[in-house]
Amino acid sequence: MIDRRSLLAGAALLLASGPEVMSAELPLGTPEPFGFEALKARAREMAAKPYAPPAIPDRDVLQAIDYDAHGKLKFKPDHALWADGPSAFPVTFFHLGRYFQKPVRMHVVEGGQAREIVYDPAAFEMPADSPARRLPPNPGFAGFRFQERRGGPLDWRRNDWVAFLGASYFRAIGELYQYGLSARGLALDTVMPDRPEEFPDFTHVWFETPAADSDTVTVMALLDGPSAAGAYRFRMRRTKSVVMDIEASLHLRKDVGRFGLAPLTSMYWFSETAKPTAVDWRPEVHDSDGLALWTGTGERIWRPLRNPPRTMVSAFSDERPRGFGLMQRDRLFDHYQDGVYYDRRPSLWVEPLGDWGKGSVQLVENATDDEIHDNVVAMWVPAEPARAGSSHDLAYRLHWVAGEPYPSNLARVVATREGNGGQAGTDRPKGVRKFVVEFLGEPLGRLPAGVKPEAVLTASRGTFPLARTEAVPDDVPGHWRAEFDLAVTGAEPVELRLFLRRGDETLSETWTYQYIPAA
Repeated sequence: MIDRRSLLAGAALLLASGPEVMSAELPLGTPEPFGFEALKARAREMAAKPYAPPAIPDRDVLQAIDYDAHGKLKFKPDHALWADGPSAFPVTFFHLGRYFQKPVRMHVVEGGQAREIVYDPAAFEMPADSPARRLPPNPGFAGFRFQERRGGPLDWRRNDWVAFLGASYFRAIGELYQYGLSARGLALDTVMPDRPEEFPDFTHVWFETPAADSDTVTVMALLDGPSAAGAYRFRMRRTKSVVMDIEASLHLRKDVGRFGLAPLTSMYWFSETAKPTAVDWRPEVHDSDGLALWTGTGERIWRPLRNPPRTMVSAFSDERPRGFGLMQRDRLFDHYQDGVYYDRRPSLWVEPLGDWGKGSVQLVENATDDEIHDNVVAMWVPAEPARAGSSHDLAYRLHWVAGEPYPSNLARVVATREGNGGQAGTDRPKGVRKFVVEFLGEPLGRLPAGVKPEAVLTASRGTFPLARTEAVPDDVPGHWRAEFDLAVTGAEPVELRLFLRRGDETLSETWTYQYIPAA
């Protein structure tokens, strides 16, 4: 699991040896020819050679730049790339430190020529006793972020909308102006029994100089790690939300057991589904509350997230998927009561561009006892084995939004609750669990008076002693719930599926859930 605090720490640039100084006093290196096709060729050539890890500037100094020291290294906006244009979105930088020791080499591209952005300690607010002052010249940066539009409604010096920091992780705000879950370039061997997970790095980054009036920025990145090398191009648009078009050209040095493409990483601790007893004062704590799927056959699926007792991996087989995402559907502040605004966290939707073929959306859920860990991963895993020497090209679009970018006309799941089976006032039967799933949507709102939808239920094992539907008594049109009891023996997980229909008409998306009986 990833410690979320380390992804949030930090700020800025480092030390130069005779650099050329250009706009906003930002030091730049010697120009060299550059293009995306050349970057793809470079990644392909690198993958044919043994992996060489990046040199760490000074491990002892970086180790001394702990969480508190890193937080005091604040980048000065006046030194931002494009602080005075031509791009409407200035770029600021994160400093290296204990949690971000691998340097990223930054470059600016204009007219087919790239220049390295050279670290200058003067670009940071840096206390006199900061360990950062002992770093060697030009150690590199930890990451970067794009600030809001100059001249826009928000002060660009204080507000940013996308950030790349740590390995190949990156994040963006959505329509509600709040950071939350992360994406990353590649997930390799996540939760494999015979090998550790690998975290390849974006080692070099290039910023393409845009036109002054453009709402799009283009970033290219070189990814490198023991098992893979790759070239990425991000075209990112800042409008009402954030939309990223991503091209990736990947080449494998080694066999990979779980080859995760377009991976998303989030945090789920607890919600109304099954809140742990007396562990926290808040009603819910999560960045995302479910996995949404739009399959190649057109089915809409909702899988509520869980905090399982042990690491669990679920696979949803598909061919030519239309999209998937980790979503935050619950938008009521009263359900969180937290000043960090979990109710505003963005949903993140992956839209494949082109034919992704056969594979599966895989969901990894790790047990956690705190909100500081990113314990949920969702990714596309191709059906074909990922072998050393193979190459993989893919394109996809990321939507950082409040809801889904392509909403269904079906009623959707708005809450999942579970508890002891049976009825109040009676002896509760052992081995019986109660589930209540709430749906909301127009198809349910137009049901004739006195007509109930049918709950279509299936389980991988067990029986249903009780199953019924009823309108939620809150006078909200189209708000219904399905209640059922599951009787099951043994401790093996149970896969559940549920949707609502009337006759031959499907009224809702499909709810799926993995129930793990208590030992």
